[in-house]
Amino acid sequence: MVHPASYTIQNADGSVQCFLCPHHCRIKEGMRGLCGARKNEGGTLDSLIYSRISAIAVDPIEKKPLYHYFPGKMILSIGTVGCNLRCQFCQNHHLSRYFEDTVMEPLNELTPKEALKAVRQADSFGIAYTYSEPSIWFEYILDVSRLLKNEGLKNVWVTNGYIDKEPLEEMLPFMDAANIDLKAFSDKNYLKLGGKLQPVLDTIRRCYDYGVHIELTTLIVPGMNDELDELSALVKWIAAIDKTIPFHISRYFPHYQYEKPSTDIDLLAQVSDMAKESLDYVYLGNVMSDSNTYCKVCGNLQVKRVGYITETIGLNTESGTVKCGKCGTQAKFILE
Repeated sequence: MVHPASYTIQNADGSVQCFLCPHHCRIKEGMRGLCGARKNEGGTLDSLIYSRISAIAVDPIEKKPLYHYFPGKMILSIGTVGCNLRCQFCQNHHLSRYFEDTVMEPLNELTPKEALKAVRQADSFGIAYTYSEPSIWFEYILDVSRLLKNEGLKNVWVTNGYIDKEPLEEMLPFMDAANIDLKAFSDKNYLKLGGKLQPVLDTIRRCYDYGVHIELTTLIVPGMNDELDELSALVKWIAAIDKTIPFHISRYFPHYQYEKPSTDIDLLAQVSDMAKESLDYVYLGNVMSDSNTYCKVCGNLQVKRVGYITETIGLNTESGTVKCGKCGTQAKFILE
């Protein structure tokens, strides 16, 4: 379904300029923006993906990954197509680069009211907008999120964080949690992905300041962002905001247009040990490792994870806040 796009201005020459993300694409008649999902039709910018879904499933919340938000719960997950960054190692390139394919597979339609119905049928606590970049799906997600919020349901983003200030601030009242990819910590490396660093840092800060539950993920890619000095600076930046922000360090595997060998396990361990010196909650992804959560004061096992099977066994909520079941130290979890 074609739908009018938000955050756009019309120019005298018939082009339109999009202000949804920091690219600020100036789009000529009949052309699409960098994300592929927004097109100039007769001097009006339209979203080509409103209510168009590429995938729908019920996933463990840990798969997003979110480890400190409704642990052990299942969430309805939906996604569309297109992306406003161009990662050479994208694991979902068939979705992110959808508009570049010579033959575009048809997409299914899910109206906002149908999305709400699907949440109820799945007995889910909300929706995770994932699989592709949710920020370019802005108009649809805003409509769905309003419906869910009115029903006391949750909205979760899995995002690259590449969105402008104004649309983000419009969305924040409806955003409950987000896993944000912090893909690097230099403009040099973000340029390789087709973006800039500062807008992502601004998104993280704005989400945190608003009270959105955030967790951050960095995929360690050989030859791209694997310098320890840069990763150390990234970790210290997170810690300066809040050392209790959960941080997921993920292992890269060759994919799409990037063929360097998988991330060295010893390097991942080194980065993890370094991160744990500054952050309370650090997890390794795409590897076999201890993904449990322990109390930072007494070492009590609070959440046990085996794959996507999660048990909350060492937390106490009797006082109305989440605390360690052994020593009573406050724990950073949202359980309901």
